[in-house]
Amino acid sequence: MRISRIAVTGSTGLIGTALVRSLRADGHEVVRLVRRPARAGDEVEWDPKRQYVDVAGLVGCDAVVHLAGAGVGERRWTEAYKREIRESRVLGTAAIAEAVASLDVPPKVLVCGTAIGYYGDTGSRAVDETAPAGEGFLPSVCVDWEEAAGAAEEAGVRVVYARTGLVVARGGGAWGPLFPLFRAGLGGRLGSGEQFWSFISLHDEIAALRHLVDDESLSGPVNLTAPEPVTNREVTAAMGRVLRRPTLLPVPAAALRIALGDFAADVLGSQRVLPARLLESGFRFAFPTIDTAIAAA
Repeated sequence: MRISRIAVTGSTGLIGTALVRSLRADGHEVVRLVRRPARAGDEVEWDPKRQYVDVAGLVGCDAVVHLAGAGVGERRWTEAYKREIRESRVLGTAAIAEAVASLDVPPKVLVCGTAIGYYGDTGSRAVDETAPAGEGFLPSVCVDWEEAAGAAEEAGVRVVYARTGLVVARGGGAWGPLFPLFRAGLGGRLGSGEQFWSFISLHDEIAALRHLVDDESLSGPVNLTAPEPVTNREVTAAMGRVLRRPTLLPVPAAALRIALGDFAADVLGSQRVLPARLLESGFRFAFPTIDTAIAAA
């Protein structure tokens, strides 16, 4: 990648923080979109709910990486929070896409972070980017989320939908809470343990996002998941191996439903998602297996 000016939303989240660090380490200029008045030279104000972006701050950007959105696993899914999950993604993406489209010289690429939730519960069936959307709340959110970027596509900007899986990292995301539990010897399979988890190491997630920025042949949906999804039972065993702790305390499905409400359906659901387009484009994973991904974290 040549030295570029790159705008990033969601720059304080797990993935955004790591991406900004990686880009700056290689000498790129990073502009961070923040939901308050800008206080530093590298900040640009935006408000996804009002669909406002200080467009002047995007002038001269070669790329925009849009990662912002309310966390799906951080709170119980009340109807109000489900509305926040949807609106934070759809309104935010529309605001960014319209801002990008309004520029006299728009960025060459908009990488819009979406999710493998697009496919819904696939059971043991492996799916790639050719699969249709699934049914349920998260698939419907993902469909609307990706459609919201239409203004950028219509303006001729290359748009890539980075459908990310479960990111293996200590610092947050779906995996963050697992590490202290397993270190304490309190980890175990969730429900039957037969549901597939499509994971990706944080290192590979960042490398893949940068690959999507650089590779001009890529547009549309690209799955950001490791090549070999594993079951929750296999994840549990791998956590025990890497952390050298027992994994004897399974969590019954009924208990998860009581604790998590609607979100339990996604924890207990199965997604066996393959990164076909990423591999076809020549991307190489540094941590392709569950053991190496956990060890890296």
